Amino acid sequence: MRILFIGDIVGRPGRQLIKTGLAALVSRHEVDFVIANAENAAAGAGLTREIGDDLLDLGVDVMTSGNHIWDKREAFAYIGAEPRLIRPANFPAGAPGNGSYVARTDAGVSVGVINAMGRVFMTASLDDPFAVVLRELDAVRQRARIVFVDFHAEATSEKIAMGWHLDGRVTAVVGTHTHVQTADERILPKGTAYLTDVGMSGPHDSIIGVQVEPSLNRFLTGLPQRFEVASGNPRLNAVVVDADEKTGLATDIERLSYSLDELTQLAEDERPVRSSV
Repeated sequence: MRILFIGDIVGRPGRQLIKTGLAALVSRHEVDFVIANAENAAAGAGLTREIGDDLLDLGVDVMTSGNHIWDKREAFAYIGAEPRLIRPANFPAGAPGNGSYVARTDAGVSVGVINAMGRVFMTASLDDPFAVVLRELDAVRQRARIVFVDFHAEATSEKIAMGWHLDGRVTAVVGTHTHVQTADERILPKGTAYLTDVGMSGPHDSIIGVQVEPSLNRFLTGLPQRFEVASGNPRLNAVVVDADEKTGLATDIERLSYSLDELTQLAEDERPVRSSV
């Protein structure tokens, strides 16, 4: 089977990319299951019920998140009511929601999705992601052979370490959070697909999604700035992983990067031809 994972959806530009091109991407790449990191989908920080429901209606099967999941207050109630939205499993005990979810494709194949968050240069109060992800995996493995892990982390070394930690145990480990797509996709020796960061689905004429001037001024002056989501050069970054349903291991991994114009053309190309009869 084939799984599409979409990198961090940022604000309205990111949502427009999904609206314009997701159905066409699913068709063109013969995708069976769609996962998207949605923690920045609402104005670049957080997620609302309305936006989450829209993403699910557009064809996203499971939404992962990270350090911005609590930025919108309504997310606390939404994550409890919508199991297809998951948060990092290594938040301390008592956090709303769950760190994993098992779904079934239209063909009846179970797919487990696990979300975890790194601690290097991130929130220090998180539990150990390397231990927590194994506990989460034990539970998910009882219901799904195919397991996809979104490791939301800053440090490249920590992400690579998680890839090796889970090699042969899960189908894929992909990184999110930095909003910059890396070019190190590979199948690790024991059969796990790996990519350090899937990248960002949002405005790429920006500084990781926000307008250049205020972000640059913060670096130049050290003073607080008001950040707003940028709009220029919207691009969708994603990865497609082929999985063996019998072994649960990966057989191929491919990075994707589409501009809005390219997605628009793809949608036109994939549109069913109507009969004139």
